[in-house]
Amino acid sequence: MKLIIDMNLPPDGVEALAQEGLEAIHWSEVGDPRAADRVIMDWARSNGCVVFTHDLDFGALLAHSHADGPSVIQVRIQNVMPWYLKDRILQVLLQHESELESGALDTVDESRARMRVLPIG
Repeated sequence: MKLIIDMNLPPDGVEALAQEGLEAIHWSEVGDPRAADRVIMDWARSNGCVVFTHDLDFGALLAHSHADGPSVIQVRIQNVMPWYLKDRILQVLLQHESELESGALDTVDESRARMRVLPIG
């Protein structure tokens, strides 16, 4: 599973995830840092990536559009430093791998992860 890390998360996340054997790229490496969320979603879908973000707009876009992809992991945790998020995200990826590969929205906070299969609605 490949991840595209949104601009609102640090680029260091790429290395932190790579150390765990995961493929990730930061949006700043492939697209315009000021790109609209829809552009990032389209790129993720075309390139088979799961969007990893701290922006709740991605979930709203999925709900409004009734799209079946791309999958999105949105964190609702204040500390977004890779060393802090890494273990929590790895847990979510393991628990919900098949759903994320098929199309899901995973909302992750300090105590739990809530997964919704796409399309929403």
